[in-house]
Amino acid sequence: MQRRELLKGVALSSLAGSLLAPTIAMAAADRADSQAAQALAELQQALDELEIAFSSPEWKLRTPQDYAEARRVMLHALMHGLQSWLEADPARPFFTAFINQHKKLLGDNPDARYYTAVIDDQHRYRIRGNLADATYTSFTIELGAGTDGDGIGSTLNDTQFVADESGDYEIIVSADKVEGNWLPLSKGAASITSRHYYEREHCINNDRLHHIPLDIQNLDAVPPRQTPNDTDIAAGIRRVTTFVKGNVITMSNDNSPAWVSRVPNQFVPPKKDDSHDAITYAARDNVYSMAPFVLGPDQALLIRGRFPDCRFSNVVLFNRFLQTLDYEERSVSLNREQTVLGADGNFEMIVAHRDPGRPNWLDTEGRPYGIMFWRFQLPQGDIEPLETEVITLS
Repeated sequence: MQRRELLKGVALSSLAGSLLAPTIAMAAADRADSQAAQALAELQQALDELEIAFSSPEWKLRTPQDYAEARRVMLHALMHGLQSWLEADPARPFFTAFINQHKKLLGDNPDARYYTAVIDDQHRYRIRGNLADATYTSFTIELGAGTDGDGIGSTLNDTQFVADESGDYEIIVSADKVEGNWLPLSKGAASITSRHYYEREHCINNDRLHHIPLDIQNLDAVPPRQTPNDTDIAAGIRRVTTFVKGNVITMSNDNSPAWVSRVPNQFVPPKKDDSHDAITYAARDNVYSMAPFVLGPDQALLIRGRFPDCRFSNVVLFNRFLQTLDYEERSVSLNREQTVLGADGNFEMIVAHRDPGRPNWLDTEGRPYGIMFWRFQLPQGDIEPLETEVITLS
């Protein structure tokens, strides 16, 4: 007998079975009045609507691989929504890992760890953590819990707060200023995201043993949590639905930032501006540049440039849904530590379907198209334009 059948038999043959029998009989009637059941139906409807939308001209999905990855990013958003928003309570916040090797969304990064916690502007919070040898650490408040969000509010990076000699720090998040490390609690705060960037020879997200201590607590006294009821669970499901609907989106000419190139294999000049403030989950300290690559079977793309004086920089290959390609087993990103420079300090990278036999290879996984995404963090001065050239591999 299978374990599942054994457990079911034990449960139904015991006192629990007799107690549950009336409940089972009443289930159909209860469902009609259940807010949670209605919320679950709304979540299913949102997923169904996305499935239908994938076939619309707006999404421009053409191949079975396109559709497969559309469903994958929808499920990754659902996964994060369930982990972060289902049980969310701003009075009792907790940090959840935003991305990992098997949960990718919103432009993830092999060289960074991100954590997120649901908060609001009605409380005060204490964040405790450790720098854990990161190249850069920061906290950003996201505004608005609506489907689209309202952009970002206050930010605080490690040049603006003090850690002790062991890397430990404590930050107060509140509307009223306090002495020491303080992150202003923005009006309309809905969540807070931490960023921990690393420039190492091996991507930090391939180091499964590396731990970043991080915790958040409400400074205001709250009563013990009540047993979740139908209304509470319905609210949690609807938060999940809101997250999924707001974060499984297609980019169009109408909603693309100025740093997004629409010309295959060409970048627009990276330029620092305040456009990030209107983008929920953006990083204010970063300058971005993004462009599609489109390459034939024997083609490759050379990228020539020079890293600016900055805290962190890397380039990453994404699929069309801003999910990193496989960085566990392939070289799909390069940071400054991983990049081989020429004698003049410049670099030449090559985006190719197969190993070109030269340094700084970005592996496309054999994809005919995808996205190249640059981050330049806290750059000093201008960033030199990125030059590109399509070549034929012999």
